[in-house]
Amino acid sequence: MDYKRTSANISDNNGNLLFSSNGSYLANALGDTLLNGTGLNPSNYTSNYPEGMHLSQAALILPKPDSPGIYYVVHGTLDDPLPFVAHSLYTTTVDMSLDDGLGGVVIKNEVLIWDTLNVGKITAVRHANGRDWWVLCHKASTNIYYRILVAPNGLSVEGTQSIGIVRPGDNGQTCFSPDGSKYAYYWGVDDLEIFQFDRCTGLLSDPQFISVQEAYNVGLGVAFSPNSRFLYVSTLEDVYQLDSDASDIAGSMVLIAHWDSTYSPSPPFATVFDIAQLAPDGKIYIGTGNSTDKLHVIHAPNEGSLACNIEQHGIALPRYFINSLPNHPNYHLGPIDGSVCDSLGINAGVPDALLEAGIKAFPNPSNGAFTLSYPAQSVVGELEVRDLSGRLVCKERIPQWSQMHRVALHEAAGMYQCRITWGAQQATVRVILEP
Repeated sequence: MDYKRTSANISDNNGNLLFSSNGSYLANALGDTLLNGTGLNPSNYTSNYPEGMHLSQAALILPKPDSPGIYYVVHGTLDDPLPFVAHSLYTTTVDMSLDDGLGGVVIKNEVLIWDTLNVGKITAVRHANGRDWWVLCHKASTNIYYRILVAPNGLSVEGTQSIGIVRPGDNGQTCFSPDGSKYAYYWGVDDLEIFQFDRCTGLLSDPQFISVQEAYNVGLGVAFSPNSRFLYVSTLEDVYQLDSDASDIAGSMVLIAHWDSTYSPSPPFATVFDIAQLAPDGKIYIGTGNSTDKLHVIHAPNEGSLACNIEQHGIALPRYFINSLPNHPNYHLGPIDGSVCDSLGINAGVPDALLEAGIKAFPNPSNGAFTLSYPAQSVVGELEVRDLSGRLVCKERIPQWSQMHRVALHEAAGMYQCRITWGAQQATVRVILEP
């Protein structure tokens, strides 16, 4: 599969690739076309780019809540080049039980919204109940946002909200902060907006408009730091850091990089700046805006000003790419404990000390299928589950920076101990399996 700007993928809990998309079609873990995975996003534009669409965040993959093995692809295309808008937001449903476990499409190009929409910029955040998802998209030439709820019964448009500036058909990027409390929308012509976000209601509030000086009016990228405080904005030739917790966010803006005139491998392939993505290793990667074999990287995005340690063209790639950074939300975000929307009681009955520093399991007791939640760690961990006699019944890898891991035990009823070890650190929790 070739990728241009549109790139989405999904893996299982152990990091094994399940399937991916370049906006034009879906591919399975072997790189072959997913069963019934052709013909996404029907339009003249898509037909012209069978090797992948050149649209930022035009596809996103989410697990269907409470339905293991079922995934939703939320996607769109360019339907009207002038004024650069989409006419539909689609959903496609993938069932991983098909084609001997390689997966297949069961519903394709189902129209979720029929309206004039800004192209791409599809992103999501976990609902405050810790299970469902919110997805936002923008109606072109207005200040209206659609909010979509992804729940066990499917996807539904919950309403619209008028807030912020009017945005015509545009490009650029959007993102939620990792803790889900903030939302940023950036396009160089119409500049940056930062909102507060309510994970209970799916509503935005307190819009902060910030003018980012860009000589070419093509600001393209935006990403939050892992601690949700610092926001990084990439224009064609510059990268800025803003403190989203500051009383004067605009006044906190610091220039952290200016293009150093590097080409890779040679002119005219400039390693300028483009779309950005916070990765599971806690670093932010930035594309180069051209067909190059390099990526920029911010090594310590939780640090203020130049201490964030941005390295231009610091990542060498094995082949050329065109800004194909995968589009991912924070899959590990849990509920807002004690809020009015904490309706599932995922953390109910768990001692505060355990919530703060240890592992929690939910549901607990369970029938053997439960989820472990724990503080994010910068190293790979190892999970061991043992019965009361010390017999090892499960051993699995815990990816670095993850905060949740699903477990499926097929053991007799009783009590079991789960231990996760990260280097010299470890934490344990006991789970009960019911008959």
